[in-house]
Amino acid sequence: MVGGSGEAVPRLAAGHIAQVRGLAEIRIGDQVGSPDGLTGQTYFARPSLETVVRARRAGDAAALHSALVSLADQDPLIHTRVGPDGQSSVLLYGEVQKEVIAATLADLYGLDAVFMPTQIVHLEKPVAVGTAYEPIGHGFAAALGLRVAPAEPGSGIRYQREVELGSLPLAFHQAIEETVRHALEQGVHGWPVTDAVVTLTDCGYLSPVTTAGEFRDLTPLVLAQALAVAGTRVYEPCNRFDLDVPLQRFGPVTAQLAQLGARIDATTGGATSWHITGEIPARLVHSFQQQLPGLSSGEGTWSSRPWGDRPVAGTPPSRRRTDGNPYDRAEYVRFLAQRTLAAVGRSAGPTPARP
Repeated sequence: MVGGSGEAVPRLAAGHIAQVRGLAEIRIGDQVGSPDGLTGQTYFARPSLETVVRARRAGDAAALHSALVSLADQDPLIHTRVGPDGQSSVLLYGEVQKEVIAATLADLYGLDAVFMPTQIVHLEKPVAVGTAYEPIGHGFAAALGLRVAPAEPGSGIRYQREVELGSLPLAFHQAIEETVRHALEQGVHGWPVTDAVVTLTDCGYLSPVTTAGEFRDLTPLVLAQALAVAGTRVYEPCNRFDLDVPLQRFGPVTAQLAQLGARIDATTGGATSWHITGEIPARLVHSFQQQLPGLSSGEGTWSSRPWGDRPVAGTPPSRRRTDGNPYDRAEYVRFLAQRTLAAVGRSAGPTPARP
C-alpha cells in the first residue's frame, strides 16, 4: 500500500504495509511469513489484572459468557476464564479496558455488563527440580513421569521429551503436552506458572484400552506432584514508569513512591521539572495515578507499561482453583468421577415421561 493505493508485489519485507487476502482464520498477534522465520513468541505481555464480569440482567449470564469467549478468540488483548463459582472473569491490562469491553458488549451483543473490583494476577515460578511418576493402575490406564525445573527469567514454558516419540501414539503425546500447558495455568497457589521446563521422562499405555483422555486426566495429577516437590515462589507483576513533576514537588512525590514500595532508578533535573523513572508493583499503579494530581499540584505527567515481576514478601497470596485441585489426590479423583457422571447424564438425555 503506497500513497493510499495498492500495487501487487511478489513478496513483503518487515516494515511494509500491505493488504493480504485469503487468511480467514488470522487474528491479531499471529505471525506471517516463511516458516524458517517464525519464532512462535508472543508480542503481548501477560495481563496483570483480573475482574469478574456479570450481566446486569440475570437471564443474560450465558449470553455474556459466550460473548466474552468470542471476543477473546478475536483479540489477544482480551482473556477470559470461568471462576470456581461459574462466573466469567476477564484478564485486563488496565482499568480503561473495562470501559472498552463494556462498550463492545453493548454495541455488538446488546449486553449490559457490570465489572467487579479489579484484582492483581500473580505468577508462580519453580524454585527447584521436582519429579513425579505414576505407574499404570491406581485408577488410570496410563503411566506417566514428569520433571519440572526452573528456567531463565522471561523464558515462559518449555516442554520437552526424554522418551522416544514412537513410545506413544502421536495423539497421546499431543494430549500430554496440551494438558501440561493448560494445567500450568494454576500452580501450587492457584496462579499461572511461568519460567519452567517440563520434561516427559517416562510413559506407558495399554493397547487398546488406553485413550488420549486417560493422559489428559492423569497429567495434571503427575504435574502437581512434581511441582509440589519442586516448590514454587509467587511473584507480583510490576510496571516501568516515567514521571515528570515540578521541581518543588519532587520530595512529596518520591516519598509517596517509596512508601508504596516503588523503586526509583533515575532522576533527571531540568529548569522547571524533574524526570523520574523506575519500577512499581502493578497493583499500585491505579492508586498512585489517583494521588498524583494532589502530590504534583496538578502538573505531574505519568506513563507506565508492564515490566517484569518481583517476589512477593511474606505469606504468598492464593487464588481459588477451577481444576478439581490435582494437588489433593482424593479431591481430584472425586472431581473426575463427578465430571464423568455429569457427561453420562448429558449423553443419556432427559428421561422420557411415563404415560
